[in-house]
Amino acid sequence: MHLGKHISSLQNPLVRQILQLKEKKRGRDKTGLFVLEGLREIQLALKGGYEITKVFYCTDIIPVQELKALFPNKDAGTEGIELSREVYRRVAYREKTEGVLALARAKSHQLHDLQFHRKDPLILIAQSPEKPGNLGALLRTADAANLDAVILADPKSDLYNPNIIRSSVGCLFTVNIGVGSSEEVFQFLRDKGIKLYSAALSASELYSELDYTGPVAIAVGTEATGLTEKWITESDANVIIPMKGQIDSMNLSVSAAILIFEALRQRNFDEINGRRYNLLWIHLYFFM
Repeated sequence: MHLGKHISSLQNPLVRQILQLKEKKRGRDKTGLFVLEGLREIQLALKGGYEITKVFYCTDIIPVQELKALFPNKDAGTEGIELSREVYRRVAYREKTEGVLALARAKSHQLHDLQFHRKDPLILIAQSPEKPGNLGALLRTADAANLDAVILADPKSDLYNPNIIRSSVGCLFTVNIGVGSSEEVFQFLRDKGIKLYSAALSASELYSELDYTGPVAIAVGTEATGLTEKWITESDANVIIPMKGQIDSMNLSVSAAILIFEALRQRNFDEINGRRYNLLWIHLYFFM
């Protein structure tokens, strides 16, 4: 990374560009760029193969040497631009910030580009996710479980919304993500020979009694309405988590995590650490 400009004016065109990309989906769609903030997020984006085009930093907050350590020699063409404290506070998203943010180029998330690391892939599908916080939590769960992919069907949230990046704590960049319509996802699963298990409250089997050891995709809907009827009828099996109290549903990411870690329990291995799972370890890992 090479250091160049210093910006102290809130009227600078680059400052306006940052604000537009941060606040407007239309700007992100038009340019193919998005804003990410924080050392961890930038590190994970680089590790995930994202192209960082510009880095903005405030030396009152972050030392230059710490900033330079983020970028290996192959990224020497990335432009570093210093911002005054006033300008940085205006463009920063977080209340407690680390003094660095960046512009990165969005990736294409076509279904046909998905590559799986398991012979029998384990996939999470979210239909029409709306709340950035829920989607971010699902991505964190997917990363923790080392899933082969997360597929977003008919998404209503912009994948590069700053709220999703923040709530996923950078897992947006570590998880294999595909995006498509419901019909495209159904066809993709058929072509790949992947079973579809849909989370549903009716006509469902107990989640722990299904077989997750083959190629499986677990589908969840929104907290408000769940999956649409088409997903229920297209599935190979509908799955339910029994409720013992007065309510009939749980938080979306918690429900997804229970199903995902049941699948891992049945597969009985931890590909990340090379340790064998048991049911008690899974529950301690997730809920503590």
